[in-house]
Amino acid sequence: MDITKQSQVAASGTPTVAQMEAIQAQARKKLTPEEVYVFSVRLCDDQVDRDFEKFDTEALPELARLFVGKTGICDHQWTSQSQICRIFETQVVKEEQGSYIRAWAYMRRGGSADEVIADIEAGIKKEVSVGCAMGRKVCSVCGEEYGACGHRKGERYDGTLCCAILKEPMDAYEFSFVAVPAQREAGVLKTAGRGVSLKELADRHGAQEEYRVLWQLAQLGKAYRKQMEDETVRLCLSLRLGPEEPVLRSLLSKASAEELTALKNGLEQRFSETYPVRTQLSGNRSKTGVESEYLI
Repeated sequence: MDITKQSQVAASGTPTVAQMEAIQAQARKKLTPEEVYVFSVRLCDDQVDRDFEKFDTEALPELARLFVGKTGICDHQWTSQSQICRIFETQVVKEEQGSYIRAWAYMRRGGSADEVIADIEAGIKKEVSVGCAMGRKVCSVCGEEYGACGHRKGERYDGTLCCAILKEPMDAYEFSFVAVPAQREAGVLKTAGRGVSLKELADRHGAQEEYRVLWQLAQLGKAYRKQMEDETVRLCLSLRLGPEEPVLRSLLSKASAEELTALKNGLEQRFSETYPVRTQLSGNRSKTGVESEYLI
């Protein structure tokens, strides 16, 4: 899943000697402090946003590392013409209310870059949005993969607000100056892969009702598959086939619908043969034709 998360530009100015060393590691030619402009930006944090999602606190250090060397662009236009700066250093800052990633970026002075610098200094270019890929989305209530459980973001369960926790950073793409951020502060905007999500397409083309129906059907399908997996695990354990429950569940999670159905049907057949159903009374009769079970 790809993530974009809004925040703001912070301190700016002329680079220090230590910063120049980090900048030079990114540059191909020798630069001087007079040629370079640096600024600091708050990229993303671990607070619940408007979409009722948040980055996992433990994921921030790795995500911060991935952002080093990534480019800064405008309006998420992935073209070389949109590149205006580059991140050369990041750190995770811990505050009382939570943690966030702070990054320092540099840009070359002169030409059109001076206009961007002037806009930063004037507070016009202030909001930014970061693009990254996260490997997992976990329910904050039960710890299961979000979407595989029955909990929904934004709802409360026994007084606990449900949100999706974004875990396992996979890649960092860029950060972008945006004119109108999707969220006020630290919001997120997801897309599948690097394209457009099904929900975004539904919103764009007025197909929200169709999307909702598909989503509900998908939830029913997930619930039915979990029921099939649970029954298959029960059959395997009852027949004492060997693997423990965690191993079985791991294997079943990778099986296709056809494979899972065939396996469950086969195990049910074997179970019925191994443990055939017997009536409580055998029905044996004596030679006289009287049912012995009722003789006193």
